[in-house]
Amino acid sequence: MEQLGPQGFVLCIRVEENAFAKGLAASKILKGLGLMLPFSKDDLTEMVDSPQAKNLLVSDIFHKSFIEVNEDGTEAAAVTASTIFLCASPINEYKIDFVADHPFLFFIREDTTATVLFIGIVLNPLVN
Repeated sequence: MEQLGPQGFVLCIRVEENAFAKGLAASKILKGLGLMLPFSKDDLTEMVDSPQAKNLLVSDIFHKSFIEVNEDGTEAAAVTASTIFLCASPINEYKIDFVADHPFLFFIREDTTATVLFIGIVLNPLVN
């Protein structure tokens, strides 16, 4: 890139073509900076507008950035993602006593739409 400098001279800047990408697990860094609440308490009602927010817990936060310099210019991008778990809420009204010592069928269902996400069967729960 050539540009006329403040004293009337030509400034020529050369940068080798290159690309850099870096990713990191940011959870430990954020905890070290004092951000503890989303990692330690299963209540994200201030962040998530859903009845399930009381049972959400952030487990990990990841960050990745990318920059590329070439003859066409510079391109940069960054993304941050988090892993959020839905914690089972305690059952206070009544107790269910399920002893898994016999074959059984189970499924995981999303409550709002009743969509079945996973179906499984355990033929012998006494075998690891």
